[in-house]
Amino acid sequence: MKELDQLLTRYLEQRWASADATERQHFENLLACEDDQLWRWFLGREAVTDPEHRAIVDRILQLA
Repeated sequence: MKELDQLLTRYLEQRWASADATERQHFENLLACEDDQLWRWFLGREAVTDPEHRAIVDRILQLA
């Protein structure tokens, strides 16, 4: 999904360089999720129950 790619790329461009090792690991773990799942989270159609994923999803949405 192009829109999803744009969100994730924005994170990489704006945040990755200043992210600590833990945040980087959370982002990498997020990439292991299915695109459809990610899209539902980013659109707010489904709650993110995992605290690790919730934190990085919130961070990415703040950049949008």
